[in-house]
Amino acid sequence: MSENRFKIVFDGALLPGVDATTAKLNLAELFKSDVAAIERLFSGRMVALKRDLSHADAQTYLQALTKTGIDARIEAEPSIELNLSDVHTNPSPSAEPESPYAPPRATVGEALPEFATLKAFSFSGRIGRLRFLAWTMALTLVTLGIGSVLAIFGFGLISTNSTAGLIVAGLLAVILIVILAFISIQFSVQRLHDIGWSGWLWLLNLVPFVGGAFPFVIMIVPGNNTANRYGAPPPPNSNAVRVLASLWLVFIAIMFVGGLTGGLTAIQDEYESATDSAYQSSSVTTDEVEAAPVEVDSAADSTDDAAEAAQPPVDSAKE
Repeated sequence: MSENRFKIVFDGALLPGVDATTAKLNLAELFKSDVAAIERLFSGRMVALKRDLSHADAQTYLQALTKTGIDARIEAEPSIELNLSDVHTNPSPSAEPESPYAPPRATVGEALPEFATLKAFSFSGRIGRLRFLAWTMALTLVTLGIGSVLAIFGFGLISTNSTAGLIVAGLLAVILIVILAFISIQFSVQRLHDIGWSGWLWLLNLVPFVGGAFPFVIMIVPGNNTANRYGAPPPPNSNAVRVLASLWLVFIAIMFVGGLTGGLTAIQDEYESATDSAYQSSSVTTDEVEAAPVEVDSAADSTDDAAEAAQPPVDSAKE
């Protein structure tokens, strides 16, 4: 008994959340064909995209087609039994005419990789949450490294009192900041594409109050598991991506400990300053209190001297 064979059929239905234009573009890339040829598959009629497949091969083809956004399905091929009496020596007079709705002849498994190609320095493509954090951490480390070199260079120019050197260093710093900010925007736009949002939503970062929370929205909202209008899903995260993304926990912990230590140091300095001020104030008050009786005694002595000096003369006649 021969093995059951299967075919993959499509009637123009799409997966939820996928528009027809996106599906057509993805299928055109999958079949290495133009969009005009793909349009014939969306006539509403049942079309067999692939025939005579084993169940395992049919599942593989179906997974690749699902990533394009179409709702294809697997159906069993009708079994055909032939007898020797049905075999004729004469060849068939004519081959089966090709259907006008037949898909472009291409191998699905070889035409399109399972995942999209990563483009770090581009506004097109998609990246997931973890890769967004990893790439942002790599950019942060590069910024800190180059910033440290420029800072050392700047201190050296300050010590030499070189005005021209300071101007050149300032221009280099501005150019570097612009380049790094541009790359950061590219990362954010690709993250928005993975969610299915337009890259123009990055401008919300410039809106007061909203811009403070929008980066966290980008980091939290999950992306689409299947293809969307911005292409196929990104590849799985590598170990390097996981390590770089986990460095954010270390970075946040260092910032927290540093901020806490700085705050406690500032509170301790303020407390010591207040204690010294109170001690100095109490010392001055004590000195004034101790000096007051001396002034009173001296005043009393001066009063007695004045009284003795003011005594009337003794009348000798009365004596």
